[in-house]
Amino acid sequence: MDRTIIDNGFYILKYKNEDEKILKYEKAVSQEFIQFHFCQKGSGTFEFNGGSYQLPLISKNVILLYNPQKALPIDLNLTPDSAVVSLVISIKKFHSLFSEDADHIHFLSPENNTKKYYDTRPISPAMSVVLSQILETKVHESIQALYFKGKVYELLSLFFNKSGDADVERCPFLVDEENVRKIRNAKEIILNQMTEPPTLQELSAEIGLNIKKLKEGFKQIYGDTVYGYLLDHKMNEARSMLNSKQYNINEISLKLGYSTSSHFITAFKKKFGTTPKKYLMSVSS
Repeated sequence: MDRTIIDNGFYILKYKNEDEKILKYEKAVSQEFIQFHFCQKGSGTFEFNGGSYQLPLISKNVILLYNPQKALPIDLNLTPDSAVVSLVISIKKFHSLFSEDADHIHFLSPENNTKKYYDTRPISPAMSVVLSQILETKVHESIQALYFKGKVYELLSLFFNKSGDADVERCPFLVDEENVRKIRNAKEIILNQMTEPPTLQELSAEIGLNIKKLKEGFKQIYGDTVYGYLLDHKMNEARSMLNSKQYNINEISLKLGYSTSSHFITAFKKKFGTTPKKYLMSVSS
């Protein structure tokens, strides 16, 4: 479980179960917080009162939980191959977001703000895109908090958007879940074939999506171009291999598909501001 602070009284949790068994996640949450649990894929079960009450979390659905009378600690059993993003925000912070437009969020009204509130609704295609960006996009540590902050507020605005047509206007072709699946497939292909990646034309033909939609969709979901994302992945792989101290620079260069070690060294220095040799010396010292 990864936790990132978004603001005072506001944080995001990311859960990924890539194991072959059910994993349990627990976190104390006081009654002053509202919880949003977005299940991007897979499923899970929330347990309350020591397991006497259970609430299912279903793929492509979001659960909103709020009970000002009682703490609702997170007690989540997550099935294999599942991914969940949770937003936990204090009622004080939450009210400040909607102070001028809270009338359409009925559980914020004065007569309801002391009542418990549970809601489940489907995740829209536009929300699914933002969730993929939160779960998958790799950004530099220096801007990670800022990046997540932007994405989280975008997610909340989509959740409470009164217009159902906004998703279509935002990115028309991504409303089609099949296209989102094709773009995710494109990511898997380039990572599996990173030493000899296909051209954009070959990749487009293999996933069955034209180049324009592939390029636009990939940038929407992963926040980078196809080959920019691949290069970033290669450099992170290179850093992991250097950290392991099991490979020399020539071996890493070959494993990542570089024709010469000099090309690899140039790419590594551009990404991390130092050469692989100097980096290796720094981790060895």
